[in-house]
Amino acid sequence: MSYQYIKENLDQIHSAVNQACDRSGRRPDDIQLVAVTKTVEADVMNAAVEFGVNIVGENRVQEIRRKFDDVQKGPKWHLIGHLQTNKVKYIIDKVDMIHSVDSFRLAEEISKRAEKADRQIEILLQVNVAGEDQKFGVEPNQLEPLIHEIQSLNGVKIKGLMLIAPYADDPEDVRPVFRRLKEIFDDLKNKEYKNVDLQYLSMGMTNDFEVAIEEGANFIRVGSGIFGARTYK
Repeated sequence: MSYQYIKENLDQIHSAVNQACDRSGRRPDDIQLVAVTKTVEADVMNAAVEFGVNIVGENRVQEIRRKFDDVQKGPKWHLIGHLQTNKVKYIIDKVDMIHSVDSFRLAEEISKRAEKADRQIEILLQVNVAGEDQKFGVEPNQLEPLIHEIQSLNGVKIKGLMLIAPYADDPEDVRPVFRRLKEIFDDLKNKEYKNVDLQYLSMGMTNDFEVAIEEGANFIRVGSGIFGARTYK
């Protein structure tokens, strides 16, 4: 099977990243691509790794467990979907970062499991900037209280913020959401916390990552833009 389409798609994404950086005065080297591999099998993931993908993002714990040993070593694994506390134990030795932490209870469980494994897991706090009822994430006004709680946990380190923007046919419609998270991020960076090193803004997907980059994203999460349209289960 030919996987050339993956290389062509990656080339197009990198070109779009470069253009977005040109427009916003940023450096392309500062943008990290998370290849979202939901529904993508290990052979296709391996092809993507051969073409330069070095971070894979999975939405589901069971998919990480199922595919982890079949994907060649090298790429970092990020959990980008909602995580239940009772499933943390299954991935604590596999993931390098968890993007979707939105409660002290979850952070506490990650920290506990990480310390048992002699690790410190990097986490991002998921923020529900748009206030969507169907989306996970902490409300912006609850973010600082959550950070104050989590900073006492030794098994995790808060590395940044993440959001899932509302879907819009026109990416310009969600620009204010990205901009608001960047404002929150910049405000928090000026404050002193323990176990907090704010470096990453994870925002932007296939349909809107260029706008997200223009507004400050340095992690973009792209799935169908790399692997083509997929049927989600």
